[in-house]
Amino acid sequence: MAGNDHRAVFNPGAIMADDRNITGGKALDDFLKSLPAKIERNIMRSALRQGANVFKAEVRENIPVDSGELRRSVRVVTKAKSGRVTASVRVGNKRAWYGHMVEFGTKPHKIVPKKKGALVIGQTRAMVVDHPGAKAHPFIRPAFDTKPDAAIAAVGAQIRKRLTAEGINVPAAETD
Repeated sequence: MAGNDHRAVFNPGAIMADDRNITGGKALDDFLKSLPAKIERNIMRSALRQGANVFKAEVRENIPVDSGELRRSVRVVTKAKSGRVTASVRVGNKRAWYGHMVEFGTKPHKIVPKKKGALVIGQTRAMVVDHPGAKAHPFIRPAFDTKPDAAIAAVGAQIRKRLTAEGINVPAAETD
């Protein structure tokens, strides 16, 4: 796959993104380019998944726990498209849709009913509720900021593991 860039894209959800290049010297880069596309893609995909799993574990550790739904919603997604392989750590699902509000907090605001009628909270009915806002509890950015070296090491280790299993000696990974 000549011309491919071997970039590890760690995208911590839709909230924020950062790219880090991983290189293993010219010999490793040339070797990866010489592999058949499917093998190269599979090796990179499994390697990026290992790196993203480092972030996933740290994100889960950083999430403030109430019901545990948000923590359980953290997952890794890998994609391979147009010769570029990516791994993302995603947070949220139908039951835990509020991750961005935990990460960034909310400003004070008014809550009004979507339809005609009143809001019912326990035994209380109200037409408008003044919400005081919520303090931010960052959990994604701190995980991404504290673990890039561990994630990159995991990517390099997985590439070496997969290639060594094929009887190929691989140089250690370097980062820029």
